[in-house]
Amino acid sequence: MSESLFLNSIGEFMITRRFAKRTIQTYIYWIKRYIIFNNKQHPSKLDNKEVEQYLTYLSNEENVAPETQTIALNSLVFLYREFLGSPLSLSLNFNKSQRQAKLPVVLTKGETASLLSASGQY
Repeated sequence: MSESLFLNSIGEFMITRRFAKRTIQTYIYWIKRYIIFNNKQHPSKLDNKEVEQYLTYLSNEENVAPETQTIALNSLVFLYREFLGSPLSLSLNFNKSQRQAKLPVVLTKGETASLLSASGQY
């Protein structure tokens, strides 16, 4: 699974609870990134503040999509509530990722006429 006994034990814990293989891989990935972000400190020595900082980092520095940030949050909620038995606060305060507005591509009248004439429609 992983090179870490801690991460392996999380994976085994999830297997015994019949988590999907892909869910296990995803949660382990985000938990590992969280640990590395916190200078490889054991999560039991960290709390809400470090989780908030990590999630804000994902939004501000990594510019992850809202869905990605939610997966990272769910991974950490699982880690603390289910595996460590120390649930996170329900009122975490972090910068939530925002979906970037997708601007429509608009052609000018001249570009539209040129496009239609090139295709023989104008």
